[in-house]
Amino acid sequence: MPDVRVILADDHPVVRSGLVALLAAKDGIDVVAEAGDGAEAIEMARSERPDLAVLDIAMPRLTGLQAAR
Repeated sequence: MPDVRVILADDHPVVRSGLVALLAAKDGIDVVAEAGDGAEAIEMARSERPDLAVLDIAMPRLTGLQAAR
């Protein structure tokens, strides 16, 4: 079974790197991109075509909820 491709978006770099490390340590999960805001998350999702996006709700430019739409 192929790995689940994940993008992660959070505007706090320390939180983002910690979550990426936790996800990357799990078998079957491949973190393919990171974003610092909702607009960047949309851009990464369009280019990387992930299976799953983990989005912070409160981010600059676009929130995680706006980006999910």
